[in-house]
Amino acid sequence: MPKNNLIVNLSIDFALNSIKQYKVLIENNEFILSKQFLRSSTSIGANIHEAISAESTKDFIHKISIALKEAHETKYWLILLSKSEYFNVNFEKINSIIKILSKILISTKKN
Repeated sequence: MPKNNLIVNLSIDFALNSIKQYKVLIENNEFILSKQFLRSSTSIGANIHEAISAESTKDFIHKISIALKEAHETKYWLILLSKSEYFNVNFEKINSIIKILSKILISTKKN
């Protein structure tokens, strides 16, 4: 896997940051939202990695689609966590991930 793969690097950095945020939530006894947030935020990168070794273009599109859905779900949990005032949320990274995944899907479907 190339080191300069932007979406792979973004998803890994995002997942690592999400794990840190999860730990803060657990320390504040927030167990329900924290688990949902951790699951969806780490699933983005897992599905991107699965897409890299996809068996076909159709499989690649499917895995990237799942990663995009997980990114949207993660954004939802971030909105709730922000409005619940657990921590301030910068939506820049998740918005970038959503934008890049959307572009990957569009360009792959065109080819």
